[in-house]
Amino acid sequence: MLRLSALYRYPLKSGKAERLQQAGLDKLGVEGDRRWMLVDEASGRFLTQRAVAKMSQLSALWNGSGGLTLSSPGCAPLDVALPGSDAALLGVTIWRDTLRVPDAGDEAAAWVSDFIGKPTRLVQLPLERARATDAGYGQDDDQVGFADGYPLLLIGQASLDDLCERIGRPMQMLRFRPNLVIEGGDAFAEDGWKRLRIGDVEFRVVKPCSRCILTTIDPQTGERSADREPFATLETYRKTEQGAMFGQNLVNDGNGRLEIGMPVTVLE
Repeated sequence: MLRLSALYRYPLKSGKAERLQQAGLDKLGVEGDRRWMLVDEASGRFLTQRAVAKMSQLSALWNGSGGLTLSSPGCAPLDVALPGSDAALLGVTIWRDTLRVPDAGDEAAAWVSDFIGKPTRLVQLPLERARATDAGYGQDDDQVGFADGYPLLLIGQASLDDLCERIGRPMQMLRFRPNLVIEGGDAFAEDGWKRLRIGDVEFRVVKPCSRCILTTIDPQTGERSADREPFATLETYRKTEQGAMFGQNLVNDGNGRLEIGMPVTVLE
């Protein structure tokens, strides 16, 4: 039997994961997931672990009212309130998208600038300013927050087990930053799914997830693997014209709640 075995939220894009026992879902996936982002102050371009590996050590816990608590080893924690309706809007760029979103203010900017080591701003994404998902996949009204392309990422535990066996050592699931982990199926069974249900919520599987060098960053230490694992092994047996695939992007059709242990039903 398939079941939901792990559930994660990433309040700040490319920040530390928050492991959850249960979570609500809204239009943009897990409530509070990737609704905040760091951007270069000069260009407005988004920052991630791809360029700033130390972001793996940046904790940004969602406080339930939409705000954040920022913390990192050696830094005093900072509570950041959800920007109000009168907050200044900042023009930002994430991949090919440009949009204007609320800025979190100068105190938060000073904190993240000290952490990153250059002038940086912290921004937030209200539901009404959400981006469209990647064109050509899903439905025209599908939306996403600051996640790369889609609201949710699912990975089968058996798929990670298969990869670790090929590498010859264990690898943490968090290297791949999923929202949902499913156990009980065969390795890469999720590649063949089109629709599934967890609890009262149905999900569409819209696109495999192409992986990058970010997977080589140890989420515990922030250090890159000298041997480029697990990305190097993924490329030997999961590579396509679109990249090395691991995990499936999902869109939830409707709101609801998820809880660890819930059965997963493949509908199509």
